Amino acid sequence: MANLELYELEGCPYCAKVIKKLDELGLDYESHMVPRSHGERTEVKEVSGQTGVPVLIDEDNGVDGMPESDDIVEYLEETYGQ
Repeated sequence: MANLELYELEGCPYCAKVIKKLDELGLDYESHMVPRSHGERTEVKEVSGQTGVPVLIDEDNGVDGMPESDDIVEYLEETYGQ
């Protein structure tokens, strides 16, 4: 089982795109909801160096803060797709 974590914001269309791919691939993940204010997103900044979401962590494969929904979706397809 994958050890995935996703930093996300409720109502974020980019986050929804990543969640859809996670669901399509049947992957379990731990969700971390971030505050709406970029200034309060210290936790996501610590792991990724920036305050935007989504951000993916995949400890099993050495991914420790991948930003950008398109990059995350592509990574998930390449790593966990059939």
